Amino acid sequence: MAFGLKREELQRWKENVRSGKIDFLTHYWLDDRFPGCNTVTKVGCSDLNKLKTWGRKYGLQENWIDMNEEFPHYDLFGDYQIKILREEKQWNQIQRFKLE
Repeated sequence: MAFGLKREELQRWKENVRSGKIDFLTHYWLDDRFPGCNTVTKVGCSDLNKLKTWGRKYGLQENWIDMNEEFPHYDLFGDYQIKILREEKQWNQIQRFKLE
């Protein structure tokens, strides 16, 4: 279940992903399969080669991509999420969701 997200943020992420840009969207999230994780960052890009190349830079496996037909993306949480958000200088998302 996702929450803590504004419609405009989701629309902007979708537009950026559709246009072939790597884009980040963090929101609160609860999933019993991942205890202790209450946020997720979706890193999407419609250009799969670009997304795969980006993921390799961080040691992410290609089979971790959620192959959503319109919005392929990685779901980042836990240590991967914080490390990658820092390296990508996504300070607003880090502060907003109190990830440090």
